Amino acid sequence: MKPNRLRRVVKEGRIPVGHMVWEFGTRGIAKILETADLDFVLIDMEHSEFDTERVADLVAWFKATDIAPFVRVPSSLYHFMARVMDGGALGVMCANVESGQQAKLIVDSVKFPPMGKRGVGIGGAHTDYKNPDPVQYFEFANANSTVICQIESTKGLENLEDIAATPGVDILWVGHFDLTTSMGIPGQFSNPKAIEALELVANTARKYHKLAGIQPGSAEQAGAWIKMGYNVISWKADSALYGNALRAEIAALRQRTASGA
Repeated sequence: MKPNRLRRVVKEGRIPVGHMVWEFGTRGIAKILETADLDFVLIDMEHSEFDTERVADLVAWFKATDIAPFVRVPSSLYHFMARVMDGGALGVMCANVESGQQAKLIVDSVKFPPMGKRGVGIGGAHTDYKNPDPVQYFEFANANSTVICQIESTKGLENLEDIAATPGVDILWVGHFDLTTSMGIPGQFSNPKAIEALELVANTARKYHKLAGIQPGSAEQAGAWIKMGYNVISWKADSALYGNALRAEIAALRQRTASGA
């Protein structure tokens, strides 16, 4: 099991920076992202068509880099979380966490005893097909893995303290589109109510010695949210980044073709 780069970066006192993959599940994407010197990647199963086999391929390709691969699962069901961890993921992001009980279930599914209740299947992808000493491996795996709970609803906000207080939860991550939609102000990130909610999550994470994560859509958003206290940043999803870059460069190219210069 390779070391978790996100954890190393945090220990060094820096803000880890990542990227979300939900469209380009190709064999080359891991090495392409490596050229950007990313710390982690979020492989999305909630809003993509990726199945467990495709996720396993992606995680294997990311083993050729030092980028930490995390998987966003669509629901806090044991079989989603334990299977991607057995496939070699170094952590799980779970969508729409709304209670401390749900957060505990996530931790139980990701962590081995005594910290959690994850089933033991040593000798597969997550141990590089080797058979390590189980006691040593459990200790390393529990310390090396990352649990990310997404706060995406008003109910999640109401139970935020219970979620943050759950041992084993590492990051409180705001899904800002879902959260503002749940609040009745979809996409209104400058609305005072949205700002108050964002500040609440960042402050609660700090109170419980957790990290606060978010995926801004612009440099201006990133600056404002980092200043607010968000200290794990994912820079856009693959399709958005590619589409924006392509549109901007094609527009510039068309200006040149129109002018003949």
